Amino acid sequence: MSFLFGGKSKTPAEMMREYKRNVDRSVREIEREKTKLQAQEKKIIVDIKKAAKEGQMNVAKIMAKDIVRTRQQITKFYQMKTQMQAVGLRLQTIKSTQAMTEAMKGAAKAMRAMNAQVKPVAMQRILMEFEKQSQLMEDKQEMMDDVMDDAFEAEGEEGQIEEVVGQVLAEIGIDFSEGMAAAPGAAPVAAGAAAEADVDADLEERLKNLKG
Repeated sequence: MSFLFGGKSKTPAEMMREYKRNVDRSVREIEREKTKLQAQEKKIIVDIKKAAKEGQMNVAKIMAKDIVRTRQQITKFYQMKTQMQAVGLRLQTIKSTQAMTEAMKGAAKAMRAMNAQVKPVAMQRILMEFEKQSQLMEDKQEMMDDVMDDAFEAEGEEGQIEEVVGQVLAEIGIDFSEGMAAAPGAAPVAAGAAAEADVDADLEERLKNLKG
C-alpha cells in the first residue's frame, strides 16, 4: 500500500528484518501468556486443596476442570512458540543465504573486473622481456666477475703465498723478515760464490802441480 500514498517501498532486506522482529515479538508474547497460565495453575491447585479440606468436592471438581483446560492452553502455547521459533529460524536462514549471495555477487563482480584488465598476450610479452633482460644482466655480471678475477688473481696469489710462508716460518720459530733474508733467493747466490771460489782454488792447485 506504500505506493498509493507515495511512501518508499522497502527492500527485501528491510522486509526480512521487519518479519524477524515480528516473529521475535510474538514469541515473547506467547512466553508471557504461558507464564501467566502456569502461575494461574499453581493458584488453582492451592484452591482445590483448600476446597478438598473443607469437604467441597463439587467445587474441587470444577476447579480441576479449569486446571485441565489451563494445561491444554499451556500445551498450545508451547506448540505456538515452537512454530514461531521455526519460522524465525527459516527467516534467519533466508537472511544468511541472501547475505552470502550478495557477497558472492560482489566477489564475482570484482573477479570479472580483474579478468577484464588482465590481457594474456600482453602479460606473456612482458614476462618474455623480463626474462630476456634478466639473462642479459646475468651475462654482464658474469663477464665483470671474470675480468675482476683475472685482475686480482696474481696479486691475490702472491699475498696468499707470503701468508703461507709466514705461517710455516712462524711454526718453526723463524721470523718472516729473517726467513726472507735466508730465503732460497739469497741462498743460491752465496752457494754459487762459494762454489766458484772452490773451483778457482782447485785450478790454481793443478797449475802449480804442472809447473812443479
